[in-house]
Order: sequence, then structure tokens, then C-alpha cells
Amino acid sequence: MSELEERAVAGTEERGRRLEAPRTYAELRGLMTLMTGDEKHGPSATSTLDVLWVLYDQVLRVSPDRPDDPGRDRFLLSKGHGPAAYYAVLAAKGFIPESWLPGFGSAGSPLGYHPDRNLIPGVEISSGSLGHGLPLAVGLAHGLIARGLREPRVFVLVGDAELDEGSNNEAVVYAGAVGLANLVVVAIDNQSATYGWGAGGIEAHFAVAGWSVARVSGRDHAELAAALGSPSPGAGAGPRLVVAAVEGKASS
Repeated sequence: MSELEERAVAGTEERGRRLEAPRTYAELRGLMTLMTGDEKHGPSATSTLDVLWVLYDQVLRVSPDRPDDPGRDRFLLSKGHGPAAYYAVLAAKGFIPESWLPGFGSAGSPLGYHPDRNLIPGVEISSGSLGHGLPLAVGLAHGLIARGLREPRVFVLVGDAELDEGSNNEAVVYAGAVGLANLVVVAIDNQSATYGWGAGGIEAHFAVAGWSVARVSGRDHAELAAALGSPSPGAGAGPRLVVAAVEGKASS
């Protein structure tokens, strides 16, 4: 076992012995300040902060006590080059020790500049190279159905500029055609796409492929919870897109 893997195991044991008191949303930015360095990608991370909090606080059926439960929802962070907000939320919800946060990006730390599923409890995919998360989510959603697991949902968070990658278009068209009702895409729209989206925005691109679509404020927790939370996938339903619009133009 490598040193990194040993530290990850030790951190998991620490978390199991003593889950820290639950944190509130107001404390997230304080947790994020524990992580420093040029590779923090602050704007990219903060653009996802509210979506991540609402998902883990109100929507996802996941537990730090059972991170490998077959019946859990799956969350995939495709926008993996700015994981500081993700790490802060995982710490706030007890998946990782807060003591890991100051070591962000340092030698020997499980918390790299891109998330590593082999080192961080609760992380479903190793990500950071843009354009991979949505195709992986399509395969995962298909795999759950093939295993007879129809209750778990697959959520994947992408950036608007990331959708320029051609692999996403193939995934969008395929998921709509086969009606993957257990798949939900959350797209952070901070106006970073290279060529823009034209009339109808991101939603039109998905809707024409058979997805149900919604646009909400990426900072309004009530709107996010209403759009993201739903009963388990039903027969005849299709995949869903939720566009979370945030202010400014940051690195997507």
C-alpha cells in the first residue's frame, strides 16, 4: 500500500471514530480558506458551491457511514479542476476529516488538485480532464439499470464551457434516445462557453435530444432543491438537465 493510500485509510478510520459536528452552509467558505495555492481555481470552485451544498444537504441519498452502499445515489464531479468547494462540502458532511483540508495539493495529501476516487471516501470518479464526466455518468446510469438497481439516481455536475467537448454531445444524444430516467445533469452556466449557446441556451441543446430541462439560479437554494429533488425515476421518464446560472464569467 502506498503512503497516499495509507493516509486515506487512516483518515477514513479517523472519520469513523469521530464524526465532527455537522457544519452549516455559512461555514463552507471558512472551510475553503483552509485550502490555498495557485491551483485552487477559486472562481471555478465557488461557482459550484451552492449546487454542491444543496445536493449533499437536501437531495442526494448518500451517507458517510455507508459510502459504498449499492443503493446510494451517485454524484460525479466532472468539473474536477476546481474541487475546493467539493472537498469543503465532503468535510462538512463527514465524508472526510476537516484536518485534511490544509494539506490540499501538498505531497502526501489525499486531496489533490483533481479528486481521486481511490483516496477520497465518497468520490465516485477521478476527474479533472474536462468532457469525461457526462459520458461516464451515462455508462454508470446504464450499469445500475442492468444490475436491477432502479432506485439510485446519477447526478453529474458539468461546466458550460466543458460542454464544448464533443464527447458530451454523443452522451447527450444517446441518453435522450434511450431515455435514461435515472440521470440528472447539473450544468453551471457562468457564460464561459467558447462559442456561446445561441437562442434557447444550453437547454435547447438538450431538449432537442429528448431531455427535460430547467433553468434556475445557481445561488438560490430553494430553486435548486425544487429542480434537483424528485421521486425515483418512473417508467416513461427521460434524463433531466438543470442549468444553474451564476454571476460573472469565471474559469469553467
